[in-house]
Amino acid sequence: MTGQPYAVRFSAPAAKVLDTLPEHVEDTAWDVLDAAAADPWGFRQWNADDPEGEDVRYASVGQLSLTYWVNRRLRRLTVLNIVWLG
Repeated sequence: MTGQPYAVRFSAPAAKVLDTLPEHVEDTAWDVLDAAAADPWGFRQWNADDPEGEDVRYASVGQLSLTYWVNRRLRRLTVLNIVWLG
């Protein structure tokens, strides 16, 4: 991908979870989102059996996972869900 990274937005539930994460986990979440914003399709598809759902992606690092939707038209990533098993 060339050009500017995608902007990152949060759903209301994801923003609430982000606010409760320990600082080191929040830093990791932002690192993952920076990578996703640079290459939105670099992480695996949430449901590979759904050919129309290619823009919903799942990024996981250790005990942290993020589900995001790629809005191609507006060049945005919307974080739908954050799970931290810690």
